Amino acid sequence: MITKVYAVVCWLLISGVVIGAQPKQVDVLKKESSITYRIVHPLHEIEATSKDATYRMQIDPTKKEIISVSTDVDVTTFDSGNSNRDSHAMEVIDAISYPEVNFVSSSITQVGDSLKVTGKLTFHGVTQDIVALAASTWSPDKLEVRGSFVLSLTAFKIERPSLLMIPVEDALRFTFTAVFGLN
Repeated sequence: MITKVYAVVCWLLISGVVIGAQPKQVDVLKKESSITYRIVHPLHEIEATSKDATYRMQIDPTKKEIISVSTDVDVTTFDSGNSNRDSHAMEVIDAISYPEVNFVSSSITQVGDSLKVTGKLTFHGVTQDIVALAASTWSPDKLEVRGSFVLSLTAFKIERPSLLMIPVEDALRFTFTAVFGLN
């Protein structure tokens, strides 16, 4: 009889551990996270970075899997180091009417540390499907995700700015680093 009770208690404990492996929301460490865009003109390239993106992530810490991610960033927080250029960029994307960019994942494919994140990005009032490629690095107290994706300015109904009557490339390239505390 004691063996049966012991077996039932063990089964309940093991089941509780498996059931207890619920997704966990982790918080972004903003001081260690950033998102940068790069736009290319035949005469020069421009990069601007925001350290103010809000990332939300659901993970399964026992499997070291990322379940979902969402991001919001205020477009006015991007800094290229040239305030005149940044002001013009805000005019081009109509930052007063469309101050935020939002992303919500719909699927995440993970092979080892490599990630393919698919989801919907809303920018300039337009929502498009995008794919970001990334890599994750897990440590006991942090999860770091580094990746990139490319947007088409014209797909988001943004007129390509010109310099000397030559427009910038249509591709707006992004790189990001998102660091999350695991404790």
